[in-house]
Amino acid sequence: MENNTESKEIDLSIVVPLYNEEESLPELAEQINKAIGSLYSYEVIFVDDGSSDTSLEVIKKLGAEDPVIRGISFSHNFGKSVALQAGFEKASGKYVVTMDADLQDDPNEVPEMVQMLKDGLDMVSGWKKERFDPISKTVPSKFFNFVTRKAARIELHDFNCGLKAYKREVVENIYLYGELHRYIPMLAKKEGFSRIGEKVVKHHPRKYGKTKFGLSRFINGFLDLITILFIQRYFQKPMHFFGTFGMLLLLAGSGINMYMAVLRLVYNQGIGDRPLLFLGILLMVFGVQLLSTGLIGELININHVRKQKPKIREII
Repeated sequence: MENNTESKEIDLSIVVPLYNEEESLPELAEQINKAIGSLYSYEVIFVDDGSSDTSLEVIKKLGAEDPVIRGISFSHNFGKSVALQAGFEKASGKYVVTMDADLQDDPNEVPEMVQMLKDGLDMVSGWKKERFDPISKTVPSKFFNFVTRKAARIELHDFNCGLKAYKREVVENIYLYGELHRYIPMLAKKEGFSRIGEKVVKHHPRKYGKTKFGLSRFINGFLDLITILFIQRYFQKPMHFFGTFGMLLLLAGSGINMYMAVLRLVYNQGIGDRPLLFLGILLMVFGVQLLSTGLIGELININHVRKQKPKIREII
């Protein structure tokens, strides 16, 4: 491989999270060099997410042969989001590109994606329009992308594509954990990086090993979607969420109990064994609990809001 580290300023940082991909790493490193080695100065950051095979040894060997290759190794498997976050924190390039280690992403797509960033986009997401994955993965993925697209109001077809390109400022202002790597466009938009583009990219059949996709990741992804939607809309105003439902329940319960009181006081009817009375009491209790939860959220959040400062894009 060519040595592309002569320049102090690195153009690209390519972050590659991996888990048990020992066979594909040498070939991927070679593909990356062929695709961008003559165009940009770059570094490749392999993030070994607690692999049980010889992936770490392969990374060390590749790094000894070529200084553009760096490695991070975890003590055990933390997940793709944590791996990406570790890579983002070590990245030094002006632009950051992420791709999977299984050779299904094509490094030849990177130059055009970087050019799209140079033309003004904050991030570019790949779209695997033609996929070579089993139906057990493609069907849930289409449903997931449809739901996420509608919920996020971001017109992307493939939120979970591993091949993405970012301006450095984007990865510096987001933090990944859980399954949030699926929602990086949403996190970027929340931080003000709303110029998000999409590029149809080539997708290759898996050459080595087997997919790590499972039902649990699909379920966890939707749970994280609920989390991020709540954080985006109500992080600084939890009382608006909990208080709205709390007031509705409290008013409904109060109305029912006032009706019960009229029956008892005006019409002298017995109400002690009527289910409607217990429903009214239950709704009032739930309403007070939700209002209290909103108030506690505001008290917890107040220190964060005081410390938070707006990100200034430009001063004229």
